[in-house]
Amino acid sequence: MTQTLSVSDLMASSGVAFGTSGARGLVTAMTDRVCYTYARAFLQHMASEGQFGPGTAVALAGDLRPSTPRIMAACAAAVSDAGGVVVDCGFVPSPAVAAHGFALGVPSLMVTGSHIPDDRNGIKFNRADGEVLKPDETAIKAQDVAVDESLFDADGQLLAPPVLDAPVDVGTAYVARYAGFFGSEALKGLKLGVYQHSAVGRDIVVDVVRALGAEVVALGRSERFIPVDTEAVRPEDVVLAREWSAQYGLDAILSTDGDSDRPLLADETGTWLRGDVLGVLCARALGLAAVATPVSSNSALELSGWFADVRRTRIGSPFVIEAMNALLAKGESACGYEANGGFILGSAVTRDGRTLGALPTRDAVLPMVAVLADARAKGLSLAALQAQLPPRFTNSERLQNYPTSQSQALLAALQQGAEADVLARLTRLFGDIAGGEAQRFDATDGLRTTFASGDIIHLRPSGNAPELRVYTESATAERAASLNQQALDRVRDLDMSAGLPECLAE
Repeated sequence: MTQTLSVSDLMASSGVAFGTSGARGLVTAMTDRVCYTYARAFLQHMASEGQFGPGTAVALAGDLRPSTPRIMAACAAAVSDAGGVVVDCGFVPSPAVAAHGFALGVPSLMVTGSHIPDDRNGIKFNRADGEVLKPDETAIKAQDVAVDESLFDADGQLLAPPVLDAPVDVGTAYVARYAGFFGSEALKGLKLGVYQHSAVGRDIVVDVVRALGAEVVALGRSERFIPVDTEAVRPEDVVLAREWSAQYGLDAILSTDGDSDRPLLADETGTWLRGDVLGVLCARALGLAAVATPVSSNSALELSGWFADVRRTRIGSPFVIEAMNALLAKGESACGYEANGGFILGSAVTRDGRTLGALPTRDAVLPMVAVLADARAKGLSLAALQAQLPPRFTNSERLQNYPTSQSQALLAALQQGAEADVLARLTRLFGDIAGGEAQRFDATDGLRTTFASGDIIHLRPSGNAPELRVYTESATAERAASLNQQALDRVRDLDMSAGLPECLAE
């Protein structure tokens, strides 16, 4: 029996919603039927865009979560039933499968939940010419999909999941991309640790830095999935990096999140660099003129004076890519990056007769190797290279298991009334910990407040998990971290059950 399913209705009934560039949800909710339907909806949209039809190849890969192979099989079934040809790329980084799809001019799918715990997973969709953007997301949500219900059992699982062919090798081309541009001596003389944990790109990162001439020490490999979040580094990873750096005499430590599209780089002391600092340093190292980045990124970007044009956006790679594309349309060499460190190269870069092609999706490898190569060429440590930036430091943490509805209610309550009312309310809530009155706020994405001291507190509901993100910025790393913890405590103590708390309504 064939049933027509509305994607918007399926989102509501399953709890698996579309977030940045794809769908995410609890593994228990991501049944084969749900994943199959979402993949078919994506392909229907690609067909309407002239990027998919009978016989079209579709690249498919996944991360190392236990649920990933099952979901990959459901996506493969959707591709085959839609008339496409599955190109199994195996378990490789998100940017590697995206680059393969872009090179072939075909769509691609990456099964990954990125940095979130492995009780959740997701499917990231890429067009043939770039990441899925917000108009694509809207179009996918509007699809109606005819589904043969006889394919599934009562629990929504495939009765006969397909067996994928032996994967094609896309990792070699991804390594060659960086080895060919930077050269075999770019990192010569450096001793680098690679924190492998359960990242899907853990071996590829080792291959890249070895190809660039570094001595490599592999660290912390795990067969159990570890949810490494490059924006909210776990305390145990802070300790591990410092211990490893001292134990092995490392010049730096490289790591990534689960699907290896977001970098995590520590300096010679084992101190993790913030992703937005890494983005600024990478953009300079590549000689790019213009930068697009979310409103939450470090303001050292503008204060450095290194770039001719800067565009601030909402948080999420689709918004960054849209702004980057606008810069490219002006004829500027441009990139985008996020506070999580994911770097998006919009322009090809040519140096010493070598060209690094554009890669319009988040990438973890490029910012790490570009900044390391730049530091080595200048004879500087990573810490010394970072010290060339104006002294602005960011910190981010999250309130987990904080319902999105509660986050939205909090922000709505804080923004009631005229601008003066909002500033007064924010001053009452945070002024004593942020060093004075609230001077201005920005509601581009969440609520970002700048205080008289120069301190910044930014509240934002997560787009893909029941969490409230809290970002802070200050003149020292210690101050930014302390301010973040105090802001978290203030928000955690607010009782929103009866609307705006009395302490804020005065």
